[in-house]
Amino acid sequence: MIKIATVQQTREIEASADAAGISYATMMDKAGEAVAQRGLAFLEALQVDEPPRVLVLVGPGNNGGDGLVAGRMIAARSRAVVCFYLLRSRPHDDPVFAAARDAGLQLDYADDDPGFHLLSQLVANANLVVDALFGIGMQLPLRPDAARMIDAVHQALGKPPQDNPAIIFPRQISRERSPVRRIISVDCPSGMNCDTGEIYMHALQADETVTFIAVKPGLLAFPGAHAVGNLIYASAGVPANLPDLQALSSQLVDAQAVRAILPPRPLDANKGTFGRVLVIGGSSSYIGAPGLSAQAAYRMGAGIVTIATIKQNCHSLASTIAEPTWIPCPDLDGRLSLDALDLIREAVPFCDGIVIGPGLGRHAQMPDFVVGVLSMAADLDRPAVIDADALNALAGISEWWDLVPRRSVLTPHPGEMARLNGLSIREIQADRLQIVRSCAAAWNTTVLLKGAHTVIASPGRASILPFKTTALATAGTGDILSGMIGALLSQNLDPHDAAAAAGYVHGLAGETAAGGSDRAVIASDVLGALRDVMRQIDAL
Repeated sequence: MIKIATVQQTREIEASADAAGISYATMMDKAGEAVAQRGLAFLEALQVDEPPRVLVLVGPGNNGGDGLVAGRMIAARSRAVVCFYLLRSRPHDDPVFAAARDAGLQLDYADDDPGFHLLSQLVANANLVVDALFGIGMQLPLRPDAARMIDAVHQALGKPPQDNPAIIFPRQISRERSPVRRIISVDCPSGMNCDTGEIYMHALQADETVTFIAVKPGLLAFPGAHAVGNLIYASAGVPANLPDLQALSSQLVDAQAVRAILPPRPLDANKGTFGRVLVIGGSSSYIGAPGLSAQAAYRMGAGIVTIATIKQNCHSLASTIAEPTWIPCPDLDGRLSLDALDLIREAVPFCDGIVIGPGLGRHAQMPDFVVGVLSMAADLDRPAVIDADALNALAGISEWWDLVPRRSVLTPHPGEMARLNGLSIREIQADRLQIVRSCAAAWNTTVLLKGAHTVIASPGRASILPFKTTALATAGTGDILSGMIGALLSQNLDPHDAAAAAGYVHGLAGETAAGGSDRAVIASDVLGALRDVMRQIDAL
């Protein structure tokens, strides 16, 4: 998996790589080449008669050096006209600066352009802008000269600086810009704190960000994540087996990692081989929720799925989905009652994993009902996915975490997480990774915090998903996710791996269902996209 590293950890890894014989110069060359490859791919797809124009904004540090390497490689490998615009002069013996100069490429300086008139002209004429001003070492606030330069770039792009970057989304930016113009940021968008996601108000909004060695947490945290665009990872020549890199306990989940996690499908298997999932939920107000979970569990490979829901729901659901088996249960005011526990007790020994919560609803007996189900699961060592109103039921119970069965997964959204840990939603969203890590350790279980860049944490381990799509911000998609995790738990996957793999497939299904527009997606679209997504992953 692709590791996640703070700024300080990244610097330590760079030092270790240098000590191991991978010089800083080599890492800079590899980083620049990765940016050049992305730029060349864009330029090759352009349908323009004239040679395309590339502007590289060069800062004073190593990030600017990466940009100088990238621009020189683009010039050498294409017909593009490449120009460098330097915020400040670099030493004449700087090897990457000298190489660009000796190649005869255009070098302009902010000191010679006090009104940024030349910069504005260069930006307005550029097909590709490479943002290599500031890298991981940048600290806010920006120096006045840098802030003025970034503002001038915004003006030249035909888009005045925004007062609130949080309302700008990468896809909106891409649509608003001309199809013959792209901004690629080197390592991170200039103006971002790479540890926290804090961002300068007028920071450049990238279409793509190419980051190196490890993903920095600020790229996955808002508001900064709004400015990242599509996130591209490159190793910069640092091997994955470098001890300091391997030692990192947080990672970004990718498709290759998911393919390695998914359980095998032996040809001599039967439906019992692939796990039996018991979905407990549904009410008179949320009839379809357990059906979505059950169908998702089947799509994720489960062999048998049983739904325990109130009697009146069984008839309506069975008319629309044929695959599950059913436990018709008594209700209290349209919700599962304590009397249903006797029926569920008979089913638990025959399942391999439980999903509790989708569409469950609330009433005075619900905490006792949820505790009853979890006690059965714990006694028989059955893992549980605890979602939705099952989480809300637990939140009112003192030391509820002691009731959670071994190998279980909690799947709260930020509001549910706030009820579970007593923090505000604002506090949780401001530090998602660290809060989920600390809660997973304190509760001794796996926690998946939903939202853009979903976070999964277990004691001593954390993963983040790469997706930030509003296609999943619609009712029912959480029910789908809980069923998917339940399917993998029932196939005896490690709970963290089950949550990470299911979460990745779920996120990719959301993007697939959107097809370029998030607005009209509903949960059944995401469910329908699961088969195509699984085909893609199985083909890797």
